[in-house]
Amino acid sequence: MEKQHTVNKEFRLTGPGLHTGRTVTVTVKPAPENFGIAFRRTDRNNIITQQAVAYGVGETSRGTTLGSGRHTIATIEHLMSALHGMQVDNAIVELDGGEVPILDGSSRPWMLQLMRVGLLEQQAERKVVSITEPLHFEFAKTGSVFDVEPCDHFAVHCEIDFAGSVIGHQCAEMESFADYATNIAPCRTFVFLHEIEPLLHLNLIKGGSLDNALVFVNRELTGKQLKRLAKTFHKDVTQFKVHDGVLNTTDIYFHNEPARHKLLDFVGDVRLVGCMLNARFKIYKPGHKANNAFARYLVDYIKNKK
Repeated sequence: MEKQHTVNKEFRLTGPGLHTGRTVTVTVKPAPENFGIAFRRTDRNNIITQQAVAYGVGETSRGTTLGSGRHTIATIEHLMSALHGMQVDNAIVELDGGEVPILDGSSRPWMLQLMRVGLLEQQAERKVVSITEPLHFEFAKTGSVFDVEPCDHFAVHCEIDFAGSVIGHQCAEMESFADYATNIAPCRTFVFLHEIEPLLHLNLIKGGSLDNALVFVNRELTGKQLKRLAKTFHKDVTQFKVHDGVLNTTDIYFHNEPARHKLLDFVGDVRLVGCMLNARFKIYKPGHKANNAFARYLVDYIKNKK
């Protein structure tokens, strides 16, 4: 019988949000048994605690946003991924702003803090749902496909397929949570160069940089374009590396880092089902919008089975 776990003591991290660029401090605190994972904004007069659940997601454009209106909490997926990957059942997350910091673009900083403070075993039995029959879910808007097979633990096979040869077709595996810390958590978010200017025009990615995202280039760049990009990212043009289609000041960690990051995001988004799951997931072309639709499907499935 597995027991529930919370964080052994509170910890905090500070940094800019990916889209707003505003500096936010996040404090992760222990929570009682059967509490689940919840977020609250301490910068509001009326502090509202929002449970991290699939039907509580209000926006999935370029990230997973909890809530709606003035009390939204954006870009929760990397922190949720770390909490799920490290098997935290109960925690309360306090923020003095509206967006979880992007940090290095992965879930590794959160994971390292969880490892540093450790987990506290609680008395209640862990809430685990075992999927006992094959399931199939398609999200037509993005061409995403999710297949579920019975398994005695949580495992994921992730497949992505981008047009062109820069990223193209990639696969990534997580056979169990034992793989998470080394093979999944360090993998950073990514973007295509041609997407950056429209995002800036939409007043997004103000906190994005070459230090917290992989930028993929699907065309040859002129010297003038490189200089403009250097100005955008506050870098010296001589710091840029363009290697195998990647424009960055650091090297990629894995040849399939984009697929591993998509798997990382899925681990965070599927935790919004509200419990641990025993199942083998085969996911094709996942994304936050499709992930949330799938998580809601699982919530309804579990409720109907009960």
